[in-house]
Amino acid sequence: MSKSMFERYGGFANVSKVIMAFYDKALDSDIIGHQFEDVEMSRQIDHQTKFIASVMGGPASYTDDALHRVHAHLGIDKEQFDEMTALLEETLEDFDFDKSDIEEVMGHIRARARHIITA
Repeated sequence: MSKSMFERYGGFANVSKVIMAFYDKALDSDIIGHQFEDVEMSRQIDHQTKFIASVMGGPASYTDDALHRVHAHLGIDKEQFDEMTALLEETLEDFDFDKSDIEEVMGHIRARARHIITA
C-alpha cells in the first residue's frame, strides 16, 4: 500500500515546520499580515497544520462549514486569499514538495475559496 502525501512528507512534525515558515511570510505580508495582529499564533499554527495535514491525507479533517465559520468574521477578500495561496505555494516549493503534490494541496485549498472569502 502506498503512503499518503502526509506520510511521505514526514507527518505532523514536518508539516508543522512548513506552516511555521508559511506564517513567517504571512506575518510580513502587507496584504494579509494585519489579519494576525491579535491572533495566538501557536494555536493558529496548530490549526493550520492540522488543516494542511488533512488535505495531504493525514488524520485530521475539516468540514467546509467549519472553514466558513472560522473565517466568516474576518472579511477576507479575493486579494487576501490569493496572497495566502501564493505564500503557501511558495513555502511548499521552499520545502521541496513535488510539483504535483503542490498542485494537489493548492487545488484542495482553492476549491474551498467560497468558504474562506467572505468580503
